[in-house]
Amino acid sequence: MLKPLNDNVVVKPLTSEETTASGIIIPDTASKEKPEQGEIIAVGPGKISESGVRVQMSVQVGQKIVFTKYSPNEIKIGTENYLVLKEEDILAIVE
Repeated sequence: MLKPLNDNVVVKPLTSEETTASGIIIPDTASKEKPEQGEIIAVGPGKISESGVRVQMSVQVGQKIVFTKYSPNEIKIGTENYLVLKEEDILAIVE
């Protein structure tokens, strides 16, 4: 499992697959840009401010989020794909 540092979060991308009329599954990554939604699976402790105080993260494990398209770094562990991004690249929490 990945343990993020500072203000990084680990996200499992939420992708949708399309199926053609003949039953062929087209993965989301085949013709579209990177996923913009994901579920947080790990949260770092937060960044340290200029005054030396750790700033608490505003997101939690299990929340679904929307993030900027090109901000995450892609990581593959085994067969699973994960995204690592900074808290500031999170645009919204999906409720």
